Amino acid sequence: MTTTEAVTTVADAERAKAGSPAQRERRKRILDATIDLASEGGFDAVQMREVAERAEVALGTLYRYFPSKIHLLVAALGREFEGTEARTSTRVTPGDTAHERVMYILSRMTKSMQRQPQLTEAMVRAFMFADSSVTDEIHLVGMQLTAVISRAMAGSPDHSDATAEEAAIIRVISDVWLSALVSWVTGRMAAKEVENHLDTAVKLILP
Repeated sequence: MTTTEAVTTVADAERAKAGSPAQRERRKRILDATIDLASEGGFDAVQMREVAERAEVALGTLYRYFPSKIHLLVAALGREFEGTEARTSTRVTPGDTAHERVMYILSRMTKSMQRQPQLTEAMVRAFMFADSSVTDEIHLVGMQLTAVISRAMAGSPDHSDATAEEAAIIRVISDVWLSALVSWVTGRMAAKEVENHLDTAVKLILP
């Protein structure tokens, strides 16, 4: 997939899921409730009935939007990435080299997630457990990361095309970052080690 396809599809996916104003508001309440519960108690605190009650929707309605808590939490991860994806589309990422710019973005995203350990634990665990039924939510997260990293690599918020080689590089960087987050969530890697690990990997891949 080229970055052009990724960026276009992110926007298309957002429009496709938007629905009517009432549906958008209902979906927002559901994800707000999911994020609140995960922030309070991590993965185990996100129970479908509790989410429905907090979001003030019927349990059956919740299941029509999100068939499981895994779907909920991976969609919440995508929601958390929305702000970064939007900012990179309007601002130049600081840094003189592709390595510096990509590390700037990844460091900010990592530190933001580390400030919310319970929420991050829940979303990352869901991402790890996701199966083929969560393809749409996983795909959206991947497209958001692709858009963010490709703009940082190019040093331009208008960047909307990538070669096959660049797309492959972005996939590797994304995989390393997500793997490092898993190590942090499971206690195998300290916060500083995550940044050092990322910096080493990105430095090896990018000039």
